Amino acid sequence: MKRRKFLQLAALGGAEVLMARSALGPPSKPSPAAAPFRIKPSGLEEWTIAALQAAMKSGEETAVSLAQKYLRRIEGTNLRGPTLRAVLEVNPDALAIARALDRERKAKGPRGPLHGIPVLLKDNIGTHDRMTTTAGSLALLGSIPPRDSFVARKLREAGAVILGKANLSEWANFRGEHSSSGWSGRGGQTNNPYVLDRNPSGSSSGSAVGVSANLCAVAVGTETEGSIISPSAVCGVVGIKPTVGLISRSGIIPISHSQDTAGPMARTVTDAALLLGALTGVDKRDKATEASRGKMHQDYAPFLDPSGLRGARLGVVRRYFHSDSVASKVLENALAELKRLGATLVDPADIPVLAKLGDAEDIVLHYEFKADINAYLVFLGPGAPAHTLRELIEFNERNRDRELRYFGQEEFLRAQEKGPLTDRAYLDALEKCRRSSRVEGIDAVMDKHQLDALVAPSGGPAGVTDLVYGDRDVGGSSFPAAVAGYPNITVPAGEVQGLPVGISFFGRAWSEPKLIRIAYAFEQGTTVRKPPAFRPTVI
Repeated sequence: MKRRKFLQLAALGGAEVLMARSALGPPSKPSPAAAPFRIKPSGLEEWTIAALQAAMKSGEETAVSLAQKYLRRIEGTNLRGPTLRAVLEVNPDALAIARALDRERKAKGPRGPLHGIPVLLKDNIGTHDRMTTTAGSLALLGSIPPRDSFVARKLREAGAVILGKANLSEWANFRGEHSSSGWSGRGGQTNNPYVLDRNPSGSSSGSAVGVSANLCAVAVGTETEGSIISPSAVCGVVGIKPTVGLISRSGIIPISHSQDTAGPMARTVTDAALLLGALTGVDKRDKATEASRGKMHQDYAPFLDPSGLRGARLGVVRRYFHSDSVASKVLENALAELKRLGATLVDPADIPVLAKLGDAEDIVLHYEFKADINAYLVFLGPGAPAHTLRELIEFNERNRDRELRYFGQEEFLRAQEKGPLTDRAYLDALEKCRRSSRVEGIDAVMDKHQLDALVAPSGGPAGVTDLVYGDRDVGGSSFPAAVAGYPNITVPAGEVQGLPVGISFFGRAWSEPKLIRIAYAFEQGTTVRKPPAFRPTVI
């Protein structure tokens, strides 16, 4: 099965002196023991941003002490113990940054809710510091962008401590068929913290695992199609894939300017909303953000309403619910909870026109990837490790034993064959995607039934990691909102044999406030998230 078709269905150390190092090689095998790994408590398990801020305000903790504790947690779980391989490198300046923020807090008070909060960034989000930005590829080892990405700059302005770079599916899962999500040539295979032989999904795998396993307070991932929603779901956390243009993509290694976006990943809807507000803004380097004027918020906390489901009309996208799925009971229970909490369910409320898309999305992604990755490599400057997509392909061929050992680069090769963005084939496919997913898709079904949002399974439970055959279909509904460029939020809905299952709420462009209200009410009314157990396998 082609990788895109599948998606449609569906360093470390803890002291100041420790420098970043890569986690190369194949995934380590989990312990055969039946019992979970016993992780030494850090004292920060499941702490929210509010709790961390309260601890810093009282003097119980400081930004430095928090960073130290999270770094120790990374040191004890990332390349040893359960060997999560969620973090590619830690920021060698993290403690110095935290120390400066502590001085500022003492002199002036906190900048806001993220002051001193440790954050992990997916390794396709550029930082102009002593960390590298590689998309997990050995081809970009040593690459430091000439300036911060918009996301990194906004985090620094908010007072966050960028703790390190998270592992990911290499090239954000847009390199070859039969890939294993969470694997990169640079970092090896990321493991699901609930059951270690299970896949964390992708491509924001390390970000999801880092949040779920309490290696950071919150993290930032990116999505083209499912890469925030799916790993968040199977790793038991909250993920927000915002409207394309709400968060600037400048400085982020791209796939598609039609669908790419960064987004927050957190253990609670509240923390995800706080992080989202810190990342919004108009950026002259990303023209898509111009459309967010008058629609964005820098504070989404006012939309955290525990009664937010009362009177809400939700459309059940029934085509994504399968009665023979192992998660069907969890998902049907979630629908019952939505009704109990005051929502009116319109069931079914399907989007049949999406079936008519055919290969249009594939065409758009391959055209845009070639154009956008070549532009990014030019942005890196003449000293970049590679300058064109063709050079990346050639690097992979020269380094087959390290880069192509488990799967190929068919997506790269298809993209390289494409012409310019003025080609009629591209323009027709783009128009078809937008019309089918927006006007005739999500907007049409919401107008027809007068809906506040659509609800569907996010995906999960996680499949077994398989480096021979690649990923297994674990369901999911990220496709419509991804193609439309519309917002999507996933929230934990329950578990199957200790593996998380998520439920998604998605809707019209710029409807993040409404979706946050709905997601928060569901979360507060169910409270089903459980911390990961680090079990070697399902028992």
